[in-house]
Amino acid sequence: MLYFKGCTARERLNNISNSVESILKLFNIDYETLDDEGCCGSVLLRTGFVDEAKELIEKNALEFKGKKILVSCAGCYKTLKQDYSDILGENLEVIHISQFLKELIENKEIKTKGINKNNLKVTYHDSCHLGRHMGEYEAPREVINHFADLCEMVNNKEKAKCCGSGGGVKSAYPEIAKIIAKSRVKEAEETDAELLITTCPFCKLNLDENFNLKVIDLSEFVLNEINSENSKNNEEKN
Repeated sequence: MLYFKGCTARERLNNISNSVESILKLFNIDYETLDDEGCCGSVLLRTGFVDEAKELIEKNALEFKGKKILVSCAGCYKTLKQDYSDILGENLEVIHISQFLKELIENKEIKTKGINKNNLKVTYHDSCHLGRHMGEYEAPREVINHFADLCEMVNNKEKAKCCGSGGGVKSAYPEIAKIIAKSRVKEAEETDAELLITTCPFCKLNLDENFNLKVIDLSEFVLNEINSENSKNNEEKN
């Protein structure tokens, strides 16, 4: 398995990529990373630099050939699984971290149910790329429900509001991105949840700025729950 970290998790929010790698090591998953990992091309495609994106995609495809690719980022997932197929005419085997964690739970690799299952209320933000673009709504929810009580926002799944970060909006129109994020976080706060969970580094980056509700990536959340339960078990043994 190749773990493709993605630009944001690799460069700006490396606690996400560190959490994924910790989970992979914890369950003895044989994986590799790229020493000189570049961008998947998603941002270039979304902002209209199609020729530059195609050049990058053709280069990346040589690194990806014959490998199962695990990604943290919803944008990387959509790009590698759908856009690469459209441009190259061949499919890559790509799995998002939420789907991988769901498999670990179904295969009984993750045995903990979460020490906070009955008293931790969380809500979940559907990222545009993972949700509406790729139709993946259930995997993150199944993982979250394994560890905590999920309180849905009024607008969820295909009706979920955008975080305001994608498509180059945060870079070109930061004030608009902030307004959109503020609206989404307000909706999350109305659930009375203690945590807002995302499955996209772009979403975490935008939703987490200047707001009171704690925003955490799904991989960080799962690792925290596993570590908390392991610590509790070790204390009880001692």
